[in-house]
Amino acid sequence: MGKFSAVGTVAFLVDIGLFNLLRLDPVGMGPLWAKALSVTAATTVSWVGSRYWTFRDGRTNTPVKEAIGFFAVNAAGLLIALLCLWFSHHVLGLTSAFADNVSGNVVGVLLGNVFRYLMYRHVLYRPARGTPPTPRRAIVNLDDPAGA
Repeated sequence: MGKFSAVGTVAFLVDIGLFNLLRLDPVGMGPLWAKALSVTAATTVSWVGSRYWTFRDGRTNTPVKEAIGFFAVNAAGLLIALLCLWFSHHVLGLTSAFADNVSGNVVGVLLGNVFRYLMYRHVLYRPARGTPPTPRRAIVNLDDPAGA
């Protein structure tokens, strides 16, 4: 869970940073295109981090197929956040900026992240049965002269 959160934080920073960079006057990109590009870049960063670090024990031998699945899962996670925002705004009538941020960026992102984590862990990066996990680091007991 810690690795998943670390990768997500880096991807979030890429999303926010690139979005704001693309919105600066010298670039002058509109908000929708800027967001589309920043989310695409953040999802790519998240895929690389998930594939090679967070879920390295479950990565497949078909990275293109894996990437398609990863981007599809992320699109579904985005839809969860949008549905939370839509429900709060249009069904419950909570239309303030604060309500939109809570429903879209807190509740929606939280539920989307839970969905993404479960999909990554149990569907996309599921280790084959009977496959031992990749060894992390050997623990060496310096007090044992045999090195065991």
